[in-house]
Amino acid sequence: MSTQLFDLTGKRALITGSSQGIGFALARGLAAAGASIVLNGRDTTKLEAAADILRGEGASVETLAFDATDHDGVRAAVDGFEATTGAIDILVNNAGMQHRTALEDFPADAFERLLQTNVASVFHVGQACARHMIKRGAGKIVNIASVQTALARPGIAPYTATKGAVANLTKGMATDWARHGLQCNALAPGYFDTPLNAALVADPEFSAWLANRTPAQRWGNVEELVGACIFLTSEASSFVNGTTVYVDGGITASL
Repeated sequence: MSTQLFDLTGKRALITGSSQGIGFALARGLAAAGASIVLNGRDTTKLEAAADILRGEGASVETLAFDATDHDGVRAAVDGFEATTGAIDILVNNAGMQHRTALEDFPADAFERLLQTNVASVFHVGQACARHMIKRGAGKIVNIASVQTALARPGIAPYTATKGAVANLTKGMATDWARHGLQCNALAPGYFDTPLNAALVADPEFSAWLANRTPAQRWGNVEELVGACIFLTSEASSFVNGTTVYVDGGITASL
């Protein structure tokens, strides 16, 4: 297979929630594959700091601050960017949050925040970008799911519900939009050493459990997500649609 299939030169990629963690790692990886990057978040200071790092590495980077849970705000930001700057060829819906509480005590307002951040944002940003992609007859959308798309563990049932919804929304996107030349897929990380998992990484008992439970016997490094993301955003995945790709060290394959 030609390496040109994985070349993102000339493409512009918007990654939501990309000032840190998985979003930043994916932005860096797509930039290394040739893409121009649009970083997104709500904190403009953090966005500019992340952009400066990538620019220092030679990447072409722009920032687009908006709240991914605000439907009208997302639409205005994406439409404005397309009109004044140019096409968004690739969207990575990465914005997300976690809240850990036993289900019987889970606060209703925290459940609503999870729904808005982890599910509604995928719809809002996905729809706003897809409307432009459809007109051009091409586009790549990658929604960040989770190992919890397929599995559950105590204390995070609502998070599990949201990530299951992301996989099914991805199927729906593919079903509606593949006919217009879009490829819509999900990338499902296993347990990765990120700010979102900082409390678990710092817990020796949990890390020992994870090593025993995962065939690879360790936490993942965020850079290990990049290859799958490049595949899903490049011409190499031209006939891949509606699927969820797990990058999890084998945890979903093993009892």
